[in-house]
Amino acid sequence: MPAYSKVTRHGQVTLPASVRKELGIEEGDLVEIEVVDDRAVLMPKKLVDKSQAYFWTKGWQEAEREANEDIKAGRVKTFASVDELVKDLEQE
Repeated sequence: MPAYSKVTRHGQVTLPASVRKELGIEEGDLVEIEVVDDRAVLMPKKLVDKSQAYFWTKGWQEAEREANEDIKAGRVKTFASVDELVKDLEQE
């Protein structure tokens, strides 16, 4: 069901609560607005601390998904010490 909002004289638009909830947009969040053909497309954006940006790269996220799949499938080992871990790695 479409939601409607009126543009104020200052060009402001209030996003209806239902839209904010569905998109997970909260007060103070950033949104990107892009004109595509004859439409304004609004996309929520989250700021990421520069020191954490690597985590959101495509490669890192792919590796995270693979690791989660391994964990779910039981393809993990546990070690009582770092020395045991190193010995296991050296055997491979």
